[in-house]
Order: sequence, then structure tokens, then C-alpha cells
Amino acid sequence: MGSINVRSGKLLLDFRFKGERCREQTKLTDSPANKKRAKQILDRIEAEIILGSFKYWDYFPNSKKADLFREQMDMLTEHTAQKARKTPLFKEFAELWFDEKKIEWRNSHALSVRSSIDVYSIPYFGEKEVGSITKADILNFRSTLAKEPKRKNSALKPASINKIMTPLRMIINEAADRYEFTSPWKGIKSLKIMKTDIDPFSLDQVNLIIQSVRRDFKNYFTVRFFTGMRTGEVDGLKWKYVDFERRQILIRETWVKGEFTYTKTDGSQREIYMSQPVYDALKAQYKMTHDQSLGNMRSSRAAHLNILKKNNGSQ
Repeated sequence: MGSINVRSGKLLLDFRFKGERCREQTKLTDSPANKKRAKQILDRIEAEIILGSFKYWDYFPNSKKADLFREQMDMLTEHTAQKARKTPLFKEFAELWFDEKKIEWRNSHALSVRSSIDVYSIPYFGEKEVGSITKADILNFRSTLAKEPKRKNSALKPASINKIMTPLRMIINEAADRYEFTSPWKGIKSLKIMKTDIDPFSLDQVNLIIQSVRRDFKNYFTVRFFTGMRTGEVDGLKWKYVDFERRQILIRETWVKGEFTYTKTDGSQREIYMSQPVYDALKAQYKMTHDQSLGNMRSSRAAHLNILKKNNGSQ
């Protein structure tokens, strides 16, 4: 913590900066009012030192130490710039990063990330050296995404933009860590996603749907409606995970992009109790398809369609 001293009748600021003791003479004479003013200056200096924004020459332009610290700053800036110039092109590092990370992901997630960087990030940043990408570049990229048409000439929504920005952030931050430059991502937050109101089917509507669908869909929709299972979970459910004795459905696998895979998260692994309608539907289905997965309860053409969503009160 700094202090205020007196030398030759003038107030002197005594503080530490970058490990060095700094003593700078002011033009303020020794008086209670001037001591208060000097204390305010010293407090501001120490606050800027903590924040990393203190520039010695702004306060003491004629000091020899100001020249010393400016020279150190210039050398550090040049050193950082040299490191940044030695970094690979974004497209090269993105390939390296993806090859190293994909072993951690499910195939479906790897395909999603691959698509994101191929369609959006690499076309925009590909020829830039990864260390030269600035915060302004990133924000400009995000603003172009907000104008990007998706379907029916509508722009990408915040949730979609955030999904595109996530692998970009991971790539840039990893490059900054490896090549020792300061990541430009500091202070860039995800876009806010507006809460969506849920308008579920009523029980009467559920029963009407089950009664109205084709006969080979009835068991499928009964299980879907009365268990809350996700599409991939019910489509990938195998009979070995159906325990009729305990009346439990064991969620252990999911069906994603044409293959059985582990559930999205460990938390998705769970047991679901069978209500009587679900129990009856599964028993009936078992008699017909006990040698297949439950995904065969419905035709493959209906797989992963948004057939359970209500739009504006219609179905």
C-alpha cells in the first residue's frame, strides 16, 4: 500500500509498480487539502495497477521511470506480436483441434461441430493467422450470423448463433493457450435466449391422438406420451432394457443419426416406472416385435419428425 510523504515542502507519492518502489514528487505543497487530493490520486493509481490499466507516463510524463516502463511495455507488445505472427492459419489449427477433440465426443456431436466450423468458421476466418484474430473480428462475425438466412429467409436465432460460436471460442482459446497470446474472447458473452412458452397437449387431446393414429402407431404414441422419453431414447429402446417384472424402462442407449449410442449425458441414464397404459402397450408390442428394438413400433419415415409438436393450437 502506498503512502504520501513530504520532501522539500512538497508532497511525494510513494508506491510500488511492477515490483519496483516508485517515488514521485508532486507540485502540491504540504497542506491538509493537498494531502486529501494527493490521497485521491494515489488511490486511483493503485486501483489502475490492480486492474492492469495503469500507464506510468500518463501521471508522470517527465519521470525517468516513465521512459523505462514505456520501453518495457513496447518490448512486451512486440514480443506478443511476434508470437502472434508465428501462429498457424485458423483453418490449419481448427483441423488440428478437431482431430484432437473428436475422440471425446459422440459421433453425432462430432458431426455437428464439424458442420459448424466447415460451414461458418473456416470460410470466415480460415486464411487468418489464429493469433491475429481480434475481438472486433469475432463480434463482426457474430453480427453477420445474425443476418444469415436459414429457412424461409429467416435469420439464425440466438440459440443457433451460440452453437456456432461455441466451437469457435474453444478453438481460439486453445490456440491462445498453446501459442501464448492473449485470447481476444474476453468479455464476449453468449446471446440471450428468450424463454419459450410450452403449450402441451391436454389429456383429452393425447387420448384423441392415440385413438386416431394408425393401429401400428398406437403403442408407440402411448409410450411417448406417458413416459416423456426423448425421440432417440424410445426409438433406440431395446427389449433387454424393459423390465416387466419391476415395471421399469431402463434408459441406457439412444438412437442418433442411424446408430445406437450412449445417452447424451450420464444424467440421462435413468429408470422410468411404467404406468398401466405404458405396461399394456409394451406387452402388446412385445408379442409382435420381441426380436427387434422398440423403434420398429413406428415406420422409419416418421423417425425424428416433429410430429408431437403443436403449432398455433393445431396438430
